[in-house]
Amino acid sequence: MASHPVHGLPFLPGNTYRDPTKSAYHRSQTLMYRNGYSRPLLPTVGIGREPITYNQLSQADLDELANKLPTLTYGQSKQAPQSDFVPAHVAFDKKVLRFDAFFQEVVPMSPEEYYRVRRVFVYYYLEDDSMSVVEPPVENSGIPQGTFVKRQRHPKNDVGDHYHWKDLNLGVNITLYGRTFRIVNCNKFTQEFLESEGIELNTPEHIPTDPFTLRRVQPDRTYTTPSDFDKLKQFLTMDRKVLRFFALWDDSQSMFGETRRVIIHYYLMDDTVEIREVHERNDGRDPFPVLMKRQHLPKSMKDLKDTFPGCILEISDQEVTNWYSPRDFAVGKTITILGRKFLIYDCDAYTQDYYRDNLGTTDFHPVDVKKKIEEEAAQELPPYNGFGLLEDSIQNCLMLVPKPPKKDVIKMLENDHKVLRYAAVLDSMKVEDNGRRFIISYYLADDMISIFEKPVKNSGIIGGKFLEKSKVPKPGSSIDNPCYYGPADITIGSVLEVFRHRFIIMDADEYVLHYVINHSDEFPSELLESLQRHFSPQPEDRQS
Repeated sequence: MASHPVHGLPFLPGNTYRDPTKSAYHRSQTLMYRNGYSRPLLPTVGIGREPITYNQLSQADLDELANKLPTLTYGQSKQAPQSDFVPAHVAFDKKVLRFDAFFQEVVPMSPEEYYRVRRVFVYYYLEDDSMSVVEPPVENSGIPQGTFVKRQRHPKNDVGDHYHWKDLNLGVNITLYGRTFRIVNCNKFTQEFLESEGIELNTPEHIPTDPFTLRRVQPDRTYTTPSDFDKLKQFLTMDRKVLRFFALWDDSQSMFGETRRVIIHYYLMDDTVEIREVHERNDGRDPFPVLMKRQHLPKSMKDLKDTFPGCILEISDQEVTNWYSPRDFAVGKTITILGRKFLIYDCDAYTQDYYRDNLGTTDFHPVDVKKKIEEEAAQELPPYNGFGLLEDSIQNCLMLVPKPPKKDVIKMLENDHKVLRYAAVLDSMKVEDNGRRFIISYYLADDMISIFEKPVKNSGIIGGKFLEKSKVPKPGSSIDNPCYYGPADITIGSVLEVFRHRFIIMDADEYVLHYVINHSDEFPSELLESLQRHFSPQPEDRQS
């Protein structure tokens, strides 16, 4: 809407469309940031937040109109495919081109070789156009190998341009840090990728043979008859080839000796022998595996004089007439090594194959050296002497430091402070024992019995504790398998023989009757009937 007066009208109040009360003239924001990226927005209101009269289209409507293509035919328009942008580090992630290459290295101050040919792999990483050179390790080369050039972008000229995958092809040279690499071949993925990009690959080439390596393969030209035994050949052909025998060292004849299992290693590369001890769990020995270090073993020696310092000087070839060889080892054979006898009872599969192919041996039946299980002698307990409890005396026989016998903890917790008390009189032939009354307490927690005598004035007998808490065996029970008194054995009128003293049960607490009624399934019916009969009111009591 116009904010100025209409042409031809006087400048009077009411002749203009301008709102005199309006004070805001700022524009709406059309730029915002989300996830660190700036995003433009279409204005939804005008200046001073005035509504816009023309129609507003959303971003989705604009995208739909942009993707529609005009057609000259009638019908529904086709939606154009939306092109998604994929960055290079996502599209070419983990896609690497590998080329086989080599370079020649000059060897100065060497009469045997002037240069050597070293094979490498050139890796080109498509995600960031970086390159790395890796040299595969060659066994016994004596050259530190592995990563030759770390992954980085390499310049190809003085201007500062870097190598691109379009510059790589078969039969071309690339220079990295002053060293020229010749690309001769590539793998299948690299070939398919370059051909798909329209690059025509050259003919693959072969890596030239290293002259020094080729000369080592050829036999040396000599004018003398070579020896049948070649130590260098033995070292190269028999390297890391070891014969392993399982043997038994019987040292039982010496003091505190025993039979030990050992492993004998025979190294074919230099004819040395090593003996390792096999440790078992809890064998009580120090964990030192090597019983005899790797060395040459003499089989027979010359007759040396007694003055020869054999304990100081090492044995040389002049004193030894014969050394141990693989023919001296066989399964089931006893050999003597440094004065100790070893019985070979088995060997591994590689050793069997070596003897079968080179020596023609076919007998490899292992010898049974398992220890016979000794029958444990029956432990006999000495007779019980009567002092203390039988369980405590048995613990003294079972171990040097006796432990207290195990108790029924659940029973102790359930029956803690539960005591059955009975009144009893002493049944004795002595006249002075007549009338002595006792209280017998039975502890349900540990099945022990204590006896207490009530003191009587002027009786001449000191009352008090008659028997401490202890288990009382029944008369006739054996010492080996004793049978103790229980609450089911104590009834009204029954006789308890406690260590040759007879007690007649005369009375009991009412708690005994309630306990028997609550646990009637654990007691015989005669016991419950006798207690009910005892605690039931008598006819004389009813009359009184």
